[in-house]
Parts: sequence; structure tokens; C-alpha cells
Amino acid sequence: MVGIIIASHGEFATGILQSGSMIFGEQENVKAVTLMPSEGPDDVKAKMKEAIASFDNQDEVLFLVDLWGGTPFNQANSLFEEHKDKWAIVAGMNLPMLIEAFASRFSMNTAHEIAANILGTSKEGVKVRPEELEPAAPSAAVAAKPSNAGAPGKFEYVLARIDSRLLHGQVATAWTKTTQPTRIIVVSDTVAKDELRKKLIQQAAPPGVKAHVVPVHKMIELAKDDQHFGGQRALLLFENPQDALRAVEGGVPLKTINVGSMAHSPGKVQPNKVLAFSQDDIDTFAKLKELGLNFDVRKVPNDSKGSMEEIIKKAQEELNKQK
Repeated sequence: MVGIIIASHGEFATGILQSGSMIFGEQENVKAVTLMPSEGPDDVKAKMKEAIASFDNQDEVLFLVDLWGGTPFNQANSLFEEHKDKWAIVAGMNLPMLIEAFASRFSMNTAHEIAANILGTSKEGVKVRPEELEPAAPSAAVAAKPSNAGAPGKFEYVLARIDSRLLHGQVATAWTKTTQPTRIIVVSDTVAKDELRKKLIQQAAPPGVKAHVVPVHKMIELAKDDQHFGGQRALLLFENPQDALRAVEGGVPLKTINVGSMAHSPGKVQPNKVLAFSQDDIDTFAKLKELGLNFDVRKVPNDSKGSMEEIIKKAQEELNKQK
């Protein structure tokens, strides 16, 4: 696996590594290197050497630095000179760049490949509102990839997830990168009636992926349509297990549901940090299981899978104590 060094003036590198880990999960062979006010170039170089020595593969190293020409860049560059056939440096570090680098390590084995791949995402991650402040696209823009929207066939379901937060960082980055959907579909009667939430979800879609919000009955209709969605890879998001059950009972052909987050509210118990259950939730999962659904309990792809059976058992015990 390619090793990644995140280097900056001050604690920026440490902070952005923490942010990346929150969204994409903890990462191996990644180190933050900071230049503090009391330190000099030699201190930074020593930290970089120590970090590289800890990597499983010291032949492939990617440096993500904050500023081209700054001390972290210059010290990385001095080490890079003897390894330029394998190592790479990318300056102008931002969070989209870091997350794309994490995701790229699943399919790319060289620092050069990853460095070339993350540039587009890091630039696309810089946006502004109001949108009219953004410069007009150049006239000689590269043509977009041809779309197969409207081709005969049904959706391919790459992920169905229960997450009370719906489309947020972990979904827009970690899960999208690993499942490669062409569409993210929020399936919710409540959200479908809320124009502001719909607009925010559509704006939160990652580059190259369309986001939609539909009520449950509409998703059932779309799932049965075999004339317009050939080649379309759908990632479905449900706010709660009840909506997921209605969709499955209506004919949406899901086999596995990823359970990521269920918010706490009055009357619910919380057997772990991210999942809270009412008796109705527990009963709903039991019905989903009876319909043959499997449960994948993970916040992000890198997490180890939790046991839904054990979590439900603990939740039921806690609910029984409240009676």
C-alpha cells in the first residue's frame, strides 16, 4: 500500500488527518508531519524520515503538503529527489484531496497513479455560493462522458443504507468511492415534501453523481421500470428501517442493507454509539430478516462489521428494563 505523509505549517496536518479519519475511517501507513513555530527545516525532515521508516512499503510514498514552496514542501522535495521515479508530491492540500487519496489506495498501487488521480477531485472540491461567483466553464472544456441514462434495463443496486443523516460526508466520499454509483437516491416521504432538504441533498452530491429524493411509493415504481435505467448504479438511502421495509415489501429487490446511523430520540435505547432503537425499530428489523435481508453494520467501508443480532439483543434487553 502506498504510504501517505501529510505535512503542514502548524497543526493543519494533524487536524485534516483527524477529519479524514472521521469521514473515511482510520488509515494505516498515513502520518501527519507538522512544522511548529519553534522548529526548523531539519526538524521537519527528521519527522518525515521517521514517518517513512514506519511504512510497510517505503518504495511508494505520496506527500500531501499545504503550500508549494513552503518548508514542508521543500523538505519533502529534498527527500523526493532520490526517489522521483516512485515518490510524488502534491501541494495545495484540502480534505477532498485527502479522501480521494485514501480511496485511490484501494485500486492504485503507485504514488504516481494516486497523485495524478487526486488532482481533479481536489480542484472540484473548491466551490462557492452564490454559484454565479464561479467563473464560467472554459469553451474548450473536455466533453463529458457519454451517459447511458434512458437505456433499457433496471437499476443495479450497489448499496442500500439506513442512515438518519442521509447524504453526508461518509456517504458522499467513502461509500461513493467504494461502490461507484451513478445515482444516489434518498427514499423518504418526509424529505420528499421538504423542498429545502431536497435542494441541500442535491447540492451535496459528489462530482459525477446525481442525487435524487423520492417518496417510497415512487421508488417502488422506479424499481419495476425495466425500460429506462439500464447501466444505472443506484445507492439508496433510507432515514429509518420502516421506509426500507416498505420499499422491500413493495418490490425493491434488495438483498443486503447497510446499517450506518440511527439517531437517538425519546423512547429509544442506544446499545452502541451510533445506533438507537425503539421497539418498532426492532420489530421492523425482524420483518426485514424474515424477508431474507442481510444486515451490514458499518459506518464506513474500512470498519469491521458489527453483529446486528447482538446489537438487537442488547437493545431489546434495555427496552425490557424500561417497562
